[in-house]
Amino acid sequence: MAFRRTQKSVSSQRATDPDAARAAAIALLARRDFAGGELREKLRSRGYDPAIAAAVVADLTEERVLDDTRYAENYVAYHAGRGHGPMRITADLRSFGLPSELIDAALAAGHDWRALARDIRVRKFGADPPADWAEKVRQARFLQYRGFSSDHIRAATGADLDSD
Repeated sequence: MAFRRTQKSVSSQRATDPDAARAAAIALLARRDFAGGELREKLRSRGYDPAIAAAVVADLTEERVLDDTRYAENYVAYHAGRGHGPMRITADLRSFGLPSELIDAALAAGHDWRALARDIRVRKFGADPPADWAEKVRQARFLQYRGFSSDHIRAATGADLDSD
């Protein structure tokens, strides 16, 4: 028998209580770091008033408990270490509601993406470069799924555009 967690919604009286919303936000932040938009959405999904959730997130940001810049830098470092490319990381961070400038700055301060794509390819497929186009395409699809751009993939697979 499997047990599932049910999401607890708050009563209508607590939904408009800023102290209760702040306590819920702090409890969520105690488990892991959140982006501001992600935390705001999480509070709204728990039943808190959207204006109260936005005010709590603004207060926590002002107090530097919640920091989108720190979150983006940590997210990029962690996911690049797991072998994800910049395109996948960008899509994830945009879904959390982070601004493009913040995402671009975190990615620029990050890794050498071409070297990372090459390392991921070598770990998965071995040190020998792909012998034929079918193998190059297979490896390129894998790297594309991981979130690397076509430039990074060409650098990793040694694929050139001329068919000579």
